[in-house]
Amino acid sequence: MFFHDGETVAAILAGGRIALPQLELRMLLGHATKLSRVQMITQSGRSLKNDEIQRLNDLCARRMAGEPIAYLIGEREFFGLSLHVDPAVLIPRPETELLVELAMRYLPKGGRVLDMGTGSGAIAVAIAHTRPDAVVTALDVSEAALAVARSNARDNNVTMRLLRSDWFSALNGDDRFDLIVSNPPYIVAGDAHLSEGDLRFEPVDALTDHADGLSALRTICRHAPAHLERHGWLLMEHGYDQAAAVRQLLIDQGFEEVQSWKDLAGIERVSGGKRPAT
Repeated sequence: MFFHDGETVAAILAGGRIALPQLELRMLLGHATKLSRVQMITQSGRSLKNDEIQRLNDLCARRMAGEPIAYLIGEREFFGLSLHVDPAVLIPRPETELLVELAMRYLPKGGRVLDMGTGSGAIAVAIAHTRPDAVVTALDVSEAALAVARSNARDNNVTMRLLRSDWFSALNGDDRFDLIVSNPPYIVAGDAHLSEGDLRFEPVDALTDHADGLSALRTICRHAPAHLERHGWLLMEHGYDQAAAVRQLLIDQGFEEVQSWKDLAGIERVSGGKRPAT
């Protein structure tokens, strides 16, 4: 028991009794009480009810056990949007915003874009929200993930087609796109990071291909040309040390202008190329 019945908002936020950063404690308190940041200031003398204290103590215990705060409060900001997340999907990360920024650069006006392995729908929703002229399709093999993506599309007032698909399997032969983007599972099987931090709680099949980390990327590179318009681009996020290997996969499939782009940490995070005209 960290906090007790009758304690005020101000007393809880005074700190010192629990080994959590002040920001995280404030987020958990807001979630437990349904108070906004402003309300926690204007109602600082408000005493918490019994059920609110119980929720807060439970949230704090789970956070101290390592559970991601995004799962605890059920949301995460991505590209300026508030997205629902739960353990069925990966937690959107800031470095993935690079993929959205590049999509804005290479997607023509009124263009058709395909997001493969959409998860929470973060990339597809961000593209559709930023470019309402775009025609967006998003795929995922997980029905639970598609349910999350569907709710995020609705909550952010965007329209997109959602399909359950094992990579390209649900697409018709004549489905063509001006841009294909993907943040596929790329962590190597057995990587120590899978048992550390937030990754312990995220869906393992969305993190690793259970192989060398490149199998999903190979599949996408191999089949993307059949679903890209001439001069259409393929852009893929990958691991910190995989850029050279992904560029070679693209070159082997005949892509042109193959290159990699660095995230804000200076890491080559996205690689891509253009389908030739012939």
